[in-house]
Amino acid sequence: MNKRKKSVNASWRLDKTYIKVAGKDRYLYRALDKLGNTIDFLLTKKRMKGSAQKFFNKAIGNNGRPRIINIDKSGASTAGIRTWNRRSFTKKKIKIRRVKYLNNIVEQDHRNIKRRIQITTGFKEFEAAKRTLAAIEIVHIIRKGQINDPNSTVLKTFCSLAC
Repeated sequence: MNKRKKSVNASWRLDKTYIKVAGKDRYLYRALDKLGNTIDFLLTKKRMKGSAQKFFNKAIGNNGRPRIINIDKSGASTAGIRTWNRRSFTKKKIKIRRVKYLNNIVEQDHRNIKRRIQITTGFKEFEAAKRTLAAIEIVHIIRKGQINDPNSTVLKTFCSLAC
C-alpha cells in the first residue's frame, strides 16, 4: 500500500488513542498530515519512548522526514522525536510544536476507528487486533482517495491490495 499511496504534506499531526485488547489498554499511534491524509499507524502494547521511536522510524521510512510535528503533551512522543533528531545525520531537525487545537484533525479521525471497533465484540488477542486495525486503516486511506488509482472503486482497490 505504501508504494501506491500519494505523498503527504511535511506538517504532521500525531496522537495516540487507547484500544482495549483482552481487557487491557493498548496504544494506537496515528499520524495525519495537515490536510487530513493518513500518514501511518502502529498498535503497541506499551506507551513508552521505544514505542514512539518505533512509530517514527516506520512513518519516516515510509513517507520521508517531516518539517514539523504537532503533538499533545505526551512525554513518550516528545522523547521519541528528540531521539530521532539526535540520531539523524541531517542538519535540519524535526520541529516539535505543542498546540492543542491543531491536533483536532487527528482526534476527529480517531472517531472512524473507534466507531468500527465498537461494532465488534472486542479483541481477544493482540495480533488479531493489529491485523483488523490495519485493514480498517487501509480502507479508510482508500476512502480518503490517497491511493494513486483514479479510475478504480474502493472495492477494486482494496482487492488489488489484498491480492
